[in-house]
Amino acid sequence: MKFTFAHNNLNVLDLEKSLAFYKEALGLAEARRKETDAFTLVYLSDGVTPHQLELTWLKDRTAPYDLGDNEIHLAFKVDDYAAAHEKHAAMGCICYENPAMGIYFISDPDGYWLEIVPMR
Repeated sequence: MKFTFAHNNLNVLDLEKSLAFYKEALGLAEARRKETDAFTLVYLSDGVTPHQLELTWLKDRTAPYDLGDNEIHLAFKVDDYAAAHEKHAAMGCICYENPAMGIYFISDPDGYWLEIVPMR
């Protein structure tokens, strides 16, 4: 028996705001979508790897998600770390930097942290 990654899911409060953020900040594009009366699922792709990010929008949700002390994050490799850092600084979405490790984190509109690491 073998398991392989399919996707990760994040629940979002404002789907359009999140889609715009992920496109601008990380270049992710919508690969597919599932609509129901209660929710919308949008799968984002980097166009290179088979892994996808699923954004779930619960249509009746009005309150921001309480992420508590959840230390979970997604990590993205980038080929031009300096340019990525400059872009994210201009967007105002860098929430934590660790220069000693050569990484930083950005925060999406719902407060999820996304780690940015250089290609190594």
